[in-house]
Amino acid sequence: MKTEEEALVTQNLLTHENIQTNLAVSLLVEKILSKNEGVLTATGAVCASTGKYTGRSPKDKFIVRDEVSDQYINWGEVNQPIDEQSFEKLLKKVTAYLHQKNELFRFKGFAGADPSYRLPIEVINEYAWHNLFARQLFVTPTDEELQNHASDFTVISAPTFKADPEVDGTNSETFIIISFKKRIVLIGGTEYAGEIKKSIFSVMNYILPKNDVLSMHCSANVGQEGDVALFFGLSGTGKTTLSADPYRRLIGDDEHGWSSNGIFNIEGGCYAKCINLSPKKEPQIHNAIRFGSVLENVVLDDSSREPDYDDTSLTENTRAAYPLENIDNIIRPSIAGHPNTIIFLTADASGTLPPISKLTKEQAMYHFLSGYTSKLAGTERGVTQPQATFSACFGSPFLPLPPSDYAEMLGEKIDQFNSNVFLVNTGWTGGSFGIGERMKLSHTRAIVHSALEGELNNIETVTDDIFGLDIPVHVPGVPDEVLVPKNAWSDKDSYEKEAKSLALKFHDNFTQFTEASEAIQNAGPSYKG
Repeated sequence: MKTEEEALVTQNLLTHENIQTNLAVSLLVEKILSKNEGVLTATGAVCASTGKYTGRSPKDKFIVRDEVSDQYINWGEVNQPIDEQSFEKLLKKVTAYLHQKNELFRFKGFAGADPSYRLPIEVINEYAWHNLFARQLFVTPTDEELQNHASDFTVISAPTFKADPEVDGTNSETFIIISFKKRIVLIGGTEYAGEIKKSIFSVMNYILPKNDVLSMHCSANVGQEGDVALFFGLSGTGKTTLSADPYRRLIGDDEHGWSSNGIFNIEGGCYAKCINLSPKKEPQIHNAIRFGSVLENVVLDDSSREPDYDDTSLTENTRAAYPLENIDNIIRPSIAGHPNTIIFLTADASGTLPPISKLTKEQAMYHFLSGYTSKLAGTERGVTQPQATFSACFGSPFLPLPPSDYAEMLGEKIDQFNSNVFLVNTGWTGGSFGIGERMKLSHTRAIVHSALEGELNNIETVTDDIFGLDIPVHVPGVPDEVLVPKNAWSDKDSYEKEAKSLALKFHDNFTQFTEASEAIQNAGPSYKG
C-alpha cells in the first residue's frame, strides 16, 4: 500500500473538483458521446479512434531507475531507464496540465482475481472512453470493496499532453513511464488505450514473482472435468480466439498468475483483436461486443453504424474491449486449478513449423525462452508486414525482470504438476507468407481440442529432422499431409531453405541465454548449419 507521502504525489489530481470516480457504465457512455470522444455503434458498443498511434509504442516505454528498481530490472532496449529528476518534472507537468481540465475520470479497482495476490489500483483519465476501457479491462470492486479501497498503484493517462524530448528526456512526444518507487504509471502523448492495460501487466510482472507467483502472458480456460489449459502467445497468434471455446469455460484471455493455489486471471475483461471478426468463426467474441464495450479504430458504416471488421483502412490492429461477463461461458471468480495442458502459440510466417508438436520439458523451456512468432501488422507502430521475432516468455515487452527468472519458475511448475506442453503453429502452411496460406482455424481448433482431451499424449509421432520436434502422424479432423510441413509444400527445395534459415535464427537468438542448462540449450532445432 502507498505511504502517505506517495499518495500526496497525485493529490493535486484527486482533489480536482470535477473528478468522477467509478461512474456507472451508462454514465460513462453518456460522457463519451456528449464529449464527442466516440460514437455509438449499431451493437450498442462505443467506437473511438486513437489517432496516429494505433498500437503500442515500445520505444517510448521507460522505468525510473532508482534505489528500488536498480538491482532488479533487466535494463536494456525493452526496459529503458529514465532518471528520477526527469520523471518528477514530467509528473508535475502532467498533473498541472490535467488539473486545468474541466473534468477527469477515475477508476478504482484491482489487478488480479485472487484476493491473496491482487493489486489495488486506480486509473485517472483525461478521456471518458479511456476510463470505460479501464473499467472493462480491470477487476471491478464490489460496493463494500470500493468503500475500503486503498490503491497501491496509480495510472495517470494524459493523451493530449505531448512531451518535449529535448526538455523531458523522452524519445518522442509519447511516454509510458513506470516508477516502482512512487508506484505510478505516467502515460502521455498517445490515445492508444492498450498502454493502460499493458503498463499494469508490466507492474504485475514485477510484483508477482517476488511473491512466488509466476506471471504469464497467456489465456486460460477450464474444461467440464476441471482440467485447465494455458495458451501462450503474442498478439495475433490466437490466444483470445482459441481460449473462447464454447465447450470450456473461460478464465481469461491475456494475463494470468500461477500460484501455489493454481491459476488466476489478472484482468476482469478481454481485449480482443477484431480484424476479420465474424459471427461464424468467432461467435463468442462477436456477440460479446455490445453495450458497454469499447471498439478501437473499427470502421463503421456511415448510415447503419454497423462495424466493418474487414476494413483495415485505419489499422489492422482493430480492438474490442469488453468485460468477462459478456462471454456466456466463463468461470467466476476467475480462478482455477493447476494446468494440465500448456500450449505455446506461434504465427510462423515462414510456413515451416508444424501445426502441432509435443514438447519435452527441455524443449518447452527452450521454446518458452525463445518465444518465437512473426510479429503481425498493426500490433506495433511501424509494423506493416509480418516480421520474424523472438520475444522471451512470449511477452518480452512486459517483463521487467530477466527472462530466466520467469522460465525457471515455469520449469519448476511443469515438473511439479506434470503439465503436457505443445507447440502450435497458427501461421502459414504450404509456403511462406505471400505464397502459402494461413492455417485454417477449423484445423487449429481440432488440433487444440485433441491436445486438451489428452488424445495426443501417447500418439505415434515422427521427428522433424531440422527442428527436432515430435509431430503427431494423425490428428482427428486434420488432413495428415498438413501435419508435416514439408509435405504441404510443392517446392521442397524452398521448404528446406526456409526451414534451415529459421533454425539458424533460433540458434542465433538463444546465444543470449547463457545461463540455460546444457540440456535446454540442446533442445533447440537439430540443424545447426
